[in-house]
Amino acid sequence: MAKSERAGDTATATGKARDGQLDAVEGEVRRPRGGGWPAVGALAAATFTVVTSEMLPVGLLTPIGRDLGVSDGTAGLTVTVTGVVAAVAAPVLTLLIGRRDRRAVLAVLMGTLTAANLLAAYAPNVAVLLVARVLVGFGMGGVWAIASGLAVRLVPERRVAAATSLVFSGVAAASVLGVPAGAVVGELGGWRAAFVAMAGFCAAVAVALAVLLPPLPTAGAVRLGGVLGLLRRPPVRTGLVVVALLVAGHFAAYTYVRPVLEEVAGARPGQISTVLLVFGVAGLVGNFVSGAGAARSPRAVLLAICAVLAAAVLLVPPMGQAAGVVGAAALVAVWGLAYGGVSVGTQTWLMAAAPDAREAVSALFVAVFNAAIAVGALAGGRAADGWGSDGVIRLGGVLVVGALLAVALGRGPARGAAAGG
Repeated sequence: MAKSERAGDTATATGKARDGQLDAVEGEVRRPRGGGWPAVGALAAATFTVVTSEMLPVGLLTPIGRDLGVSDGTAGLTVTVTGVVAAVAAPVLTLLIGRRDRRAVLAVLMGTLTAANLLAAYAPNVAVLLVARVLVGFGMGGVWAIASGLAVRLVPERRVAAATSLVFSGVAAASVLGVPAGAVVGELGGWRAAFVAMAGFCAAVAVALAVLLPPLPTAGAVRLGGVLGLLRRPPVRTGLVVVALLVAGHFAAYTYVRPVLEEVAGARPGQISTVLLVFGVAGLVGNFVSGAGAARSPRAVLLAICAVLAAAVLLVPPMGQAAGVVGAAALVAVWGLAYGGVSVGTQTWLMAAAPDAREAVSALFVAVFNAAIAVGALAGGRAADGWGSDGVIRLGGVLVVGALLAVALGRGPARGAAAGG
């Protein structure tokens, strides 16, 4: 091709970019016509739906086990298997979907979640229920991996940080609203009714995604070599290590926060529910506060998150002993505020570390995040059995301190990369 022809092609592409028709960076088509805040809201509803679907059995384990004739531990596999499958599905699906329109892919995956929740609602035994939960993990991993990096394609650059925070607010809202709402429906109509309601919500979100999202094609498919190649980038490796340590540390301690509050602070069941609600609300606030700060400096935000989270976790037992339930509740609220920023803070770090491969790095993020949940909960159980409630807290705190050191000493994204969207 002659130089003049190449120059003409470049000028044409630049003109289209100015017109909002095309904005290509490293093979990814961005900011198509349409979209905007309604589309971002649909993505937030999608993340809310997938995380609520994942965690729905948490509030229903006892009636599920009683109805299907299995132990609470066996019923608990309905949560574990979903997280494990999601960790595998996120990178695998990102490779398999190739150049397909992300709007269509998200709608299909949400349809899969609809079918999975209906299958769970009518499962005659635990084997069928576990098959349904495998499908939930499949849909969840794909939706989260794709949706988490799309805000940059839907809103102007100056609004990307706020839009990304809104997308991730669905994760925090699932803990505050989704799981408790599922438990209430389960109390009123039985655990199967909760899964039917979840299926209906998934179907509504699938329609919203199809209607509100613009076409979202990509100029190039994600390749296995490209995903693995990201691991050779020091800032990406650092970000994934931070995700693993922070999430594992949180879940190691938070999974067993109820017995800690009961044994150390003398909390009663009604008080624990209130404390956990405060934790969730604080998490929503932390999500938006951290999202705004991470757009300017992911390292500074993650340093603050790690420091505050480590201090809050480690001080819960002594504060509970000294000041009772009120003191422990105050620290749990601080804990929620800090942890609420983990998803958006680490995702911002990783997208800034790989601005040319946002979807691939998002898939790695979701895989590590879900694997860390499983590992953290398992490690916390071992610590609880061997060291008691204080041991669980110490384990969680040590892991978060490890994340703090990784943020402080590891290679971070180039300055200004996060702000650049």
